[in-house]
Amino acid sequence: MRVTSKGQITIPKAIREKLNILPNSEVEFVVEGDQVRLIRKDSEDVFQELRGAATLKMSTDEIMALTRGSENELTG
Repeated sequence: MRVTSKGQITIPKAIREKLNILPNSEVEFVVEGDQVRLIRKDSEDVFQELRGAATLKMSTDEIMALTRGSENELTG
C-alpha cells in the first residue's frame, strides 16, 4: 500500500467489507506507539460522546418550542 502525495491511502476492499466501511463512513486513526489502527466509528459513538453534554435543565416540550421558534408557548 502506498501513500499518495496528498497523504491518502486506499483501504483494501476485503478490509472495507469486513469492517462494513461504506462511502461516507466515519473512521478514526488511533496511534499506539509506532503503529496506527484504523477504526470504523459508529454513528452511536458520536451520540455517546455528546450524552450528558447539555447544561440547561429543560423539558422536551420547552426544547421543541425553542426549535420551532415558538417562544410564546414558553411564556404563556
